[in-house]
Amino acid sequence: MSVGEIAGLIAAIAAVALVAFCAVPLLKLGRVLEELRLAVRDIGHSSVPILHELKGTVTATNDELGKLSVVTEDVSKVSRNAVVVSENASQLSTLFTATLGGPLVKTAAFTHGVRQAIKGTRKAKS
Repeated sequence: MSVGEIAGLIAAIAAVALVAFCAVPLLKLGRVLEELRLAVRDIGHSSVPILHELKGTVTATNDELGKLSVVTEDVSKVSRNAVVVSENASQLSTLFTATLGGPLVKTAAFTHGVRQAIKGTRKAKS
């Protein structure tokens, strides 16, 4: 064997060792990718029921929001009607004060004056 053949043999053995050295991380990477594939598959299988349940929850929430919308519309109508009633009561109070309030106060004052006059006359007679 010549020096060139020995060098070639050493180079071939080094190449085989390098391939074997690189094969170990590649095999480990293959196992990691397989585990990752299994994890993704399990997540896919377990997420489908969760998504169906979430869809039901969202549908129920939308129904409840629709009912809440009807309730808020009714509250708005009641509020508007309460404002109308309040305005009518205010106008009625103003009308009562304008038409009956003045004469009623005058009548009460006159009656009070007559009572005082009668009491004063009785005291004067005693």
